[in-house]
Order: sequence, then structure tokens, then C-alpha cells
Amino acid sequence: MTFDVLVVGAGAAGLSCAIQAARDGARVLLVEKDTRLGGTLHLSGGHLAAGGTERQAERGIEDSPAAHRADVERISGGSARPDLVDIVTEHAPQTIEWLASRGFAFAPETPRIVYGHEPYRTARTVYGVDEGLSILSVLEDELAKVRAGTELEVWTGVAVTGLLVGDEGAVEGVSVQRGSGEVDVHAGAVVLATGGYGADPELFAELEGAPLVSAAARTSTGDGLYLAMSVGAALQGAGTYLPTFGGLPDPVAPGRANWHDRQRLTSERPPWEIYVDTSGRRWVAEDEPSIDEKERALTRVAEQTFWTVFDDAALDAATGSQQIVVGKEPDEVRAMANTRPGVHAADSVAGLAELAGIDLAGLGATVARYNEAVAAGVDPEFGRRHLPAPIARGPFYALRNHAITLVTFQGLDIDADCAVRTGTGEVVAGLYAVGEVIGAGATCGNSFCSGMLLTPALTLGRLLGARLGQSRTTR
Repeated sequence: MTFDVLVVGAGAAGLSCAIQAARDGARVLLVEKDTRLGGTLHLSGGHLAAGGTERQAERGIEDSPAAHRADVERISGGSARPDLVDIVTEHAPQTIEWLASRGFAFAPETPRIVYGHEPYRTARTVYGVDEGLSILSVLEDELAKVRAGTELEVWTGVAVTGLLVGDEGAVEGVSVQRGSGEVDVHAGAVVLATGGYGADPELFAELEGAPLVSAAARTSTGDGLYLAMSVGAALQGAGTYLPTFGGLPDPVAPGRANWHDRQRLTSERPPWEIYVDTSGRRWVAEDEPSIDEKERALTRVAEQTFWTVFDDAALDAATGSQQIVVGKEPDEVRAMANTRPGVHAADSVAGLAELAGIDLAGLGATVARYNEAVAAGVDPEFGRRHLPAPIARGPFYALRNHAITLVTFQGLDIDADCAVRTGTGEVVAGLYAVGEVIGAGATCGNSFCSGMLLTPALTLGRLLGARLGQSRTTR
């Protein structure tokens, strides 16, 4: 069987590409290995960003694609791909208006500045009332409409096992495992939109040289990277890896973190606690306002693992908007202690160190020095300014945190038209890539820029779909 365009992966990028290609006249096959559509939209906060939207104008917010581009440049330190950032920021307003015109349910507080990572200078981040699912709702509605009036097929629960390559080296289709057998499907263009590798510890260790504690989709196993590298594709984004700051270990799944039980950031509340590594030493000013600085400091901590240490007085104060763990009042945290993995409590600092696996002498000395700093009103080690109370009233608590991976930073090297390239910069004919498979580093660089993961997925996906649909290169 033969199609004009074959899209592998039905997340935000793949759905956008397939829908647009079919609307523009191509015969399209969309293949998804999961039994449901949406990919990481089921986990994502759904943040999008664009400068100069109608929604901003309605709220008196002055912005533009150029200002958005400048903010990405500032936050990333110029480490993102300027050609891709230019394209995304220029077309991002149309992406937002496209969603709005199709009934996207904006969260009423948006656009806003988001402080979970280094913030923009302008309120330009939007998301839906149901986070990533609000985007998926629009895409599924569009998919249903397009399927009713075009030649667009969708196969779910189907894994791609290899690329079909012609005598001239061009990619001409894929092999898929469908039902009980393997099927070859030919296409004029193959688009990889398979997501990242945040659920593949071996590939993650090979590319990033860091331990993987994942909150990524379980289907993010690097499929697109393996497929493309089998035909000589190169990777981009080396050295741009940055972890997300701190997540509690999942109570039942080793190697995974539960992002919904995350610790509140100090941009959200002033800290009473200290952060220590396995030796019991502090490694950053806990009230450092820049989450970017903390994430970079965390990459230098052994095993990128740390413990949040506090006493019962601090826990008493951690209520409402001052909660230490999002959604957990003091008694709920107390109930978790010594029952949930990674949450420890003891009547003494020494007992806490033993339970948590922290060096006993190191933690004791650190708590003593910190309490001296509180008494003096000066932190000589890290310059922390918020010193509300000593860690002195038992029980004492330690929450184990890890640098966690939500998205992955390396990915397939592409040109400005999303064509996959080899190590010599040559295009692999017939092969394209969009979404997280190109790596977060392409549009965020060595940073997290609000909305610059999903916005590129939707924007580049739609632009690529339009080009492929209008060209209709069936072989």
C-alpha cells in the first residue's frame, strides 16, 4: 500500500502534521504504537507561548514575535537553533489563533508569566483548562472532521519496526508490525514524530551521561532516533541537557518520579528547609530565586539526588499556599513519613540521617552550621537571605528528590524545512522530523523556555504538513 505522507507518532506534532497534510490534499497514514492518541499531551501542562496574539491585545499586553524571540535568546543564552526559533516565534501567533478558532478552552488566567522555570519578561504563556488535554481535544475534533472528508487513515497499536530505503538512499516508507504480521507501507514522505527518549535509561545514559529518573511518557523510548540513525541521521543538541528541579520518587515504580507530588519552588514560597546531598552538605542557597540556577547546580550534585530537610516547626508553617509538597497539608506529609518511599521522619537528626541514607556526621554538622547562620542572620556559605528559624524541633523530616526528566534535549538534526540531515549536513531524502524527536535543545537550547516545546511541535508540524500536502510526492 502507498501513501503520500506517512506520519509516525500521534502526539501534538504528529497529529498537527497529519491533519494539515490531509487538508492540503495528501493521502495520509498516521501510525501510533500506543492504543490511544495524544502522546505526552496526557502528561503535559500544555504550555504554549506566542508574542502578539489577539488574546494578549484584548488584555492590553504589548508583545511581538521579535520580543518573544529576544526572550528565548536571553533565557537560552543563545544556545537554541536561531533558524528554528525564528520560524516558531514568527508563526506561533497563528498557531494560537488556530486553536482559538477551534474552540480551545483557554485557562482564564492566561496569558501569564510562568515562574516554574526562568520567566519571560512579558505575559505570553497560555494553556487550557485541562492542560495538555485541552490541546488534544481540539486535535481529536479536527482529526475526526478531516477523516470524514479526506484520505486520512489512522492505525493505533501499531509499531514501526524499520525504514524502507531505496537504491538511491531515499526513505520510501516503513515496515510495521500490524496484527500478527509485518507489513511494508510505502510513502513519498515519512515524518518521524515519535517523541523523546525519557523512558529509555540506556539511551539516556549514553547521550546525557546522567542517571534517569523519569516523569516522561512511558512510550518515549527513542524510537524515532533509532529509526533515523539506522539510515545515517545525525543528532543535534549535545550539551544542552538540563534537568527539571526536584521530584519525589514514585511510590510504586523505581526510576520514575511523581511530578504531581512535587515540592513547591521557592518562587512560590519562601523556604524554611535546607537541601543536602548524600554527604549531608548543602549545595545551593535554598532561597535562590532563579530556578535556572538551581537546575544547573543540581547537575553537579552526586547522582543528581538531594534531600529536603526540615523540622516540625517548618512543617506546621507549611499550609495553604506555603505547603512544602503541592497539595499536601502538614498532617498529610506526616502520614507519608516512613510509609512512602523517599519520605523519612525521625526524632533526631542522627536518626533521620540513618533512615534516609545521608552521611550522619555530615548532616549533623550542616544542621549545626545552618542554625548558627540563622542565629547570626547571615549565611556565610551560600548567601541565603531567608533564615526564618533553626532546624531544631523534632520530629525531623527528609524528602528525597531527584533531578527529573520530563523532556529530552538531544534529537534528530533537521534543516529549516524539518528534513532530517546526516552528519555531513546532507538531507536524508524522504525523511522528516518534528516534535520532541528533534530534541528540546533545538528550540530551548540549554534552558527551559516556557511554551517552546509544544508550540514548536504544533507550529512546525502544521507548516511541514502544509508543505508535504501541497507537494503530494507519491511514488
